[in-house]
Amino acid sequence: MPGIPKPTGLCRQQRFDIFPKIVINRGIPGKVEAFGPPLNQSIYFDSNLYGLPDNIRKAIIMSGKRLSSKHKIDRRLGVNLWGRPKSPHNKRQTGPGMHGAQRGKPTGYGVQLSAKQRLKGYYGNIGERQFRRYFQEASRMKGDTSQNLIGLLESRLDAIVYRACFAPTVFSARQLVNHRHVTVNGKVINIPSYLVKEGDVVEIREKSKKMPLIMVAIETPERDVPDYIDCDKKALKATYLRVPKLEDVPYPVQIEPNLVVEFYSR
Repeated sequence: MPGIPKPTGLCRQQRFDIFPKIVINRGIPGKVEAFGPPLNQSIYFDSNLYGLPDNIRKAIIMSGKRLSSKHKIDRRLGVNLWGRPKSPHNKRQTGPGMHGAQRGKPTGYGVQLSAKQRLKGYYGNIGERQFRRYFQEASRMKGDTSQNLIGLLESRLDAIVYRACFAPTVFSARQLVNHRHVTVNGKVINIPSYLVKEGDVVEIREKSKKMPLIMVAIETPERDVPDYIDCDKKALKATYLRVPKLEDVPYPVQIEPNLVVEFYSR
């Protein structure tokens, strides 16, 4: 951008289109070099956010990318959210922080909030605004709103890639889609939130089938492929057979979408 120098090799360059005023940090914690740019213009900033003011750091985090450790949410919610062996919840079942073991009994609102955060966090980097839109769409559909919500979330393209065991985590599944390694009915789709329809065929592109990430995920799967997805692991192809119900989805923890509906219906 004219007038503002790009950062040196001290930091990783990332582009964000977020807020009208934000800082540019060149790898030196606490050092602010410039303000700007106007809204809807891109900037570069350091991947280390610890030197930034709290309001700026929160603004960057709210832009949709989870930059902190992925498994911190496990101890905060008190569950091994993805059922992985590296989860810190396996070693410490208490909450985070000095007084994490002394947390009292949650209120009714706290139970609903925890259920919402658990379901939203399970699918990776879904923001609050986008998740609320899923609820609003589910409430407009015929039938049980909680079941409709699960069906919408499981129809996401990154969720199908994850369920088919083409990626080891929901975050790597999202990255595969973003980096144009996935096709739907032969057409490249790079939108993780793309809603797959019944009968659609999701496939890894031919030039991407030898990627180490995909090969390891296929050879050492940590999960079973659910019955609403027909997966051909040799061809790296999956067919979405039907929209699942809550009881069909192999969640490793208890998911309570009825509490999510109650939370948004307050």
